[in-house]
Amino acid sequence: MSPRPVVATGQQIGAGWSPALSVAKALAALAEARRSGGEAVYWLADEDHDRAEVANVAARVEDRLIRHRFRFDAGPGTATGWLPWTPVHQAEASALWGSLPEPQEPTLRGHILALGQPLWERGLRPFSPTDPTVREPIQTELERWRTMELETLLAKQAEALVGQGMPLPLDPRIQAAWFSLDPRTGQRQRLESDTPLSAGCWLSPGAALRPLMQSLMLPVAAVVLGPSERAYWRLCEPLWERVGLPVPKILPRPSVFVLPRGFQVSTDQLEAVRLGAWDRVAAWPGPLPSVRFQSVNPDPAWPESLQNRFRKEQGRSRERLTKLDRRLHREAAARLLGGDPEYLRQTLFPFGAPQERVIPGVSWLRSGTLLDAILKRMESTDPVILLEES
Repeated sequence: MSPRPVVATGQQIGAGWSPALSVAKALAALAEARRSGGEAVYWLADEDHDRAEVANVAARVEDRLIRHRFRFDAGPGTATGWLPWTPVHQAEASALWGSLPEPQEPTLRGHILALGQPLWERGLRPFSPTDPTVREPIQTELERWRTMELETLLAKQAEALVGQGMPLPLDPRIQAAWFSLDPRTGQRQRLESDTPLSAGCWLSPGAALRPLMQSLMLPVAAVVLGPSERAYWRLCEPLWERVGLPVPKILPRPSVFVLPRGFQVSTDQLEAVRLGAWDRVAAWPGPLPSVRFQSVNPDPAWPESLQNRFRKEQGRSRERLTKLDRRLHREAAARLLGGDPEYLRQTLFPFGAPQERVIPGVSWLRSGTLLDAILKRMESTDPVILLEES
């Protein structure tokens, strides 16, 4: 009996399931699998070694959002699946986010697996490409790929995409196509084309080749990807036929915004909220303070210096009254949205970025009601999902 087709998604594993868009991707894959009769798989990108990305997180402490960085006692280039997660890390994380489940193993991967339990219970299967039972059997095929000069095809595709004016968040002309990965220590090092693989190490594809390895290890029918991922997946377009693998269907990841209780906002209003353009959300219906200000010319008999001073004072008055205009627009927006729009802006766009790119996923994983609500909304094809916190 052939395995069910896989709907895959994934993310480099970050402390606290950061960022929350990882949860959105996981639920989107699960929703698609339910529609298509496939199996939803979450790819734990635990051989990546961007430590800054997995260690830098955010947390709300005393109603204030702060940044925090975890420290890991591991050498440079250590893949994230091998980063230690000690009782000190667990206590540090609990101080940030409240009580947390114990890690399934003393690694960052074990921490992520424990936090992801609500997703596994709903049918998502975690998959680690660094599990020796699934990784060692593909080494021969990866070694064959390395002889096929895939780097040349990647570079040509990159040049073609640049010529079309397409974004290139990953440039294979600069970044390595292959790495070596020591499964004993987790050390991952760039592997030049003329450098032999050290004994006992695995071949580890760079990000541009990872889509191919994913389909080599799993019967991937579709993948849920964010905008940057879709851009670098285009690099693989000429490679699928070369390595003899079917091209998965690409599904865009919906964006999710969780609103504070009592607030209402539409997708059309989100950009105005992000900018704090309250007049675009709900303009004050009556006359504005700045309209009542009547500008007059100074008396030409006055000394020139006094005339200039008079003009400056009028300009300052206009600026102050314009600020009062904004206060009234904010009041009108508050009536429409259900609360202080500035609080809503800081909640939906902390540090000026979409909420799902900043806050940790653990805050969503704690609420089964919220997860089910997001999952249900993902039955549609809406690109943006707005939900009130449970």
